[in-house]
Amino acid sequence: MTGPAPATTTIGEVGGADDIDVSIVLPVYNEKGHLRAEIDRIRAAMDASEFSYELVVIDDGSNDGSGDALREIDGIRLIQFLTNRGSGSARKFGTRASRGRIVVWTDVDMSYPNDLIPELVREMAGYDQVVGARTTEEGTHKAFRVPAKWFIRKLASYLVQTPIPDLNSGMRAFRRDVALQYVSQLPPGFSCVTTITMTFLAHGYTVKYWPITYSERAGKSKFHWWSDTRRYLLQVIRMTLSFDPFRVFLPIGFLLLLLGIGKLGYDVLENDFKVAINTLLIFLAAFQVFVVGMLADLVGRATRATHEVQPAAGYTRDAAPTFPDRRTAPVETIAAHLDHDRASVPAAEVEPSR
Repeated sequence: MTGPAPATTTIGEVGGADDIDVSIVLPVYNEKGHLRAEIDRIRAAMDASEFSYELVVIDDGSNDGSGDALREIDGIRLIQFLTNRGSGSARKFGTRASRGRIVVWTDVDMSYPNDLIPELVREMAGYDQVVGARTTEEGTHKAFRVPAKWFIRKLASYLVQTPIPDLNSGMRAFRRDVALQYVSQLPPGFSCVTTITMTFLAHGYTVKYWPITYSERAGKSKFHWWSDTRRYLLQVIRMTLSFDPFRVFLPIGFLLLLLGIGKLGYDVLENDFKVAINTLLIFLAAFQVFVVGMLADLVGRATRATHEVQPAAGYTRDAAPTFPDRRTAPVETIAAHLDHDRASVPAAEVEPSR
């Protein structure tokens, strides 16, 4: 069994040595009614597995007593935010505080098959990230969500040139050493899960999609269909402009160029070779789009760092993770300090778990 860690850890610090196999990061916002049941389900599955693990739970400013309920649960590492900062912020801070070689993200709303987390981790053999791809849609606002998610998923697949069966699944496992390079780029809201998928793909890391069942969530959904969908779409486009801007600018430029050629042909045939001003403006717009695309590509190449990360200890690309058969010991509560130099999200100090 692994020994207990030091009494406190400061928010914003990267977790300690990779002495734990799996860190399970659980963002919580007003989930009091089913918190313990979900955590017990995860523990039962992990205790029966060959992996040592830790539970890093982030109370994202809950106002229903979830924080009090979490302080009654032994053996978790608890981060508490004073205000609700979004599930992305919770996952980012949880990832930074994690100590496992593999980090698992999932929710505690009873919608994901968290009893299959050990199997999800085993699927990491040969991959840098494994995404639980949902085979059904049980969320709210189905009439809007299904077509909107289909469109955004298809757009993202085109932009990264890779089929993506589930762009925003909340259940996934990934290598911590890879994620820590990009965690600062993740947005604070729901689109955090979209961003980490596209970031891995854009940098050439391998991503596997593992089919999972998806159940109707317990409690009230925090998804806002208009604002969150808009953020998803903008984040997909923003990331593409960062990593491969030509995937956006070239189609627009060619479309304008074809439109200009067509308009020029019309002017030649119908206006006795008199080229209209708007025809010239269309060609000028096409030229400007091409130039902006080239500049965006040059800026991206100049500012984008190249990372070469070796497979993490205990992990090989052609074999399953070979971790020793260990169990996690009860670990400390994270004392979240108001240190704005280290962390941009305010948090409160909490007492050690009882």
